[in-house]
Amino acid sequence: MLTSAVTEWTPAAPVASPPVEDLDGPLARSAGCGDVTAFEALYRRHSGRVHGVILRLVGGNAGRAEDLTQEAFVRAWQALPSYRFESAFTTWLHRLAVNTALMEIRGRAGNEDRETDDTALEHIPSHDTAGQRMREQIDLERAVATLPERARAVLVLHDIEGWKHEEIAAELGMAVGSSKAQLHRARNLLRTRLGEAHERD
Repeated sequence: MLTSAVTEWTPAAPVASPPVEDLDGPLARSAGCGDVTAFEALYRRHSGRVHGVILRLVGGNAGRAEDLTQEAFVRAWQALPSYRFESAFTTWLHRLAVNTALMEIRGRAGNEDRETDDTALEHIPSHDTAGQRMREQIDLERAVATLPERARAVLVLHDIEGWKHEEIAAELGMAVGSSKAQLHRARNLLRTRLGEAHERD
């Protein structure tokens, strides 16, 4: 019975894909017109993810991440009136937040090698937790935090956020070849530091 019913069933016409203006669209439109309540709703909905990517970019420094998250949302509030809904709001906001962090990283160029020692580990909380997978994740986050700033930014953007080297180079003010070299450097340092962490275990 079930087989014959499936055979005779004619599917309805395909449902049209929703426009780029996603579920956040109405809130974003209202916020773009000055509706503070709508913007607060967007903040509550997206601040966690924005803070997460910024936290990775700044090597787990909670204070810097919090400041840059707030700055990113201030910039979003200022830019919303000109947002054209050509991409999903989450994509637009995420890109704006990453760019906010990268601007700060560019401004710190020259100081990056001061942040490559073990003091960077102080920014990453150490949890007493069971489970090999959780320990490996913590080791990875701690190792990423110790990378030189620009190398860390390239690694996070390329390997985690999926950016292309051309995009990274443009945002960080470097040549494409430099972005590739920084990624190679970051991966090698990461392998070394993860190996050292496992040896200590």
